Amino acid sequence: MTAQEFARGRFVRQANRFTDVITADGSSGYPAESGRYRLFVSYACPWAHRTLIVRRLLGLEDAIGVGVVDPIRDERGWRFPDRDPVTGAVFLSELYLSSDPSFEGRYTVPCVWDTVSGRLVTNDFPAITTTLETEFAAHHRAGAPDLYPVALRPEIDELNELVYTTVNNGVYKAGFATAQDAYEEAFDALFATLDLLEERLAGRRYLFGDAITEADVRLYPTLARFDAVYHAHFKCNLRRLADYPNLWAYARDLYSVPAFGETTDFDHIKRHYYVTQTAINPSQVVPKGPLVDWTAPHGRERLSQG
Repeated sequence: MTAQEFARGRFVRQANRFTDVITADGSSGYPAESGRYRLFVSYACPWAHRTLIVRRLLGLEDAIGVGVVDPIRDERGWRFPDRDPVTGAVFLSELYLSSDPSFEGRYTVPCVWDTVSGRLVTNDFPAITTTLETEFAAHHRAGAPDLYPVALRPEIDELNELVYTTVNNGVYKAGFATAQDAYEEAFDALFATLDLLEERLAGRRYLFGDAITEADVRLYPTLARFDAVYHAHFKCNLRRLADYPNLWAYARDLYSVPAFGETTDFDHIKRHYYVTQTAINPSQVVPKGPLVDWTAPHGRERLSQG
């Protein structure tokens, strides 16, 4: 974390530096062309995880390449296990600095590289998944789900804002707080929203009914990391995910979908958080638990109307 990311003991996430957009018609200067862009991710990062889920759900594997960084990050930032075969980079920082030599800050994933212009287009993680869902529609596989249906967008956006503020980013605000009041504020907001979501999921299979949407994609990565990391490492310990009957079954239901389960790497997740964040875990010892069965029957099918 940098000094700029704290205010009165509160964690403040740095602004996204690259916010150009990719458009279906190319009006932005970055057309949604198959094979043109490379998505850089970490399996450990929840923001990157959501992009992998959407890419897989929509069948964009051939249209958009992926480069995966090592889960262990040091002061030089994210490192590729081997030199990235497309850009030749060893560290993600090389791509940030070649795109903007004056850049200062953390080099974050996910980000999208344009192989034609040779620069980063975006590291605006909230926009990357919706771009894949809308601007790349011509490249979706036949029968791909509509994750961001027009009629539901205002409601999805509203719920996403609450979930981002109190849950997705809320766990970080609790974990990185350096003041008691800042920690408790984030902690209370986190569990208030989890309680609301638990109630919401009592009568519907997914957050907006019978179909997976962008809202489920955004919530799931935090749930997948909750008991393994956030509960202890970030002091989010009022309840475990496993203590919420509906949320825990819902998370397992999503995990059973290959796009979710096969992009969830608990080894990368735990090693990244416990080894990298030495201010919280100076020993860098990685816990063996929790030992839970993500493949256990979830019973959520009964809530589907079809």
